Amino acid sequence: MTDETRVTDNPDENRYELWVGEKLAGSAYYDLRGDLTVFTHTEIDDAFAGQGLGKVLAAGALDAVVAQGRTIVPVCPFIAGYLRKNPGYEDHVRWPKG
Repeated sequence: MTDETRVTDNPDENRYELWVGEKLAGSAYYDLRGDLTVFTHTEIDDAFAGQGLGKVLAAGALDAVVAQGRTIVPVCPFIAGYLRKNPGYEDHVRWPKG
């Protein structure tokens, strides 16, 4: 991740935001439930599609949740897929039932 690309938490909007320069490129939405961070939806703006930025957003958001000592609940299919492909988060994930 370069200085031009950064992931920030926007708690007022319940989302992690991926910024490319001064442009909002994507968001990973979440709900807080106790010590759980439930990821509900992830999107990348069409203008930034196909650049691998979804992975940057997922990694930044998940790393932030782990650093806070919270547990990840991947309801969002994109976040769930990222977790399946990227080991290292297992101790911090509670898979949704169903």
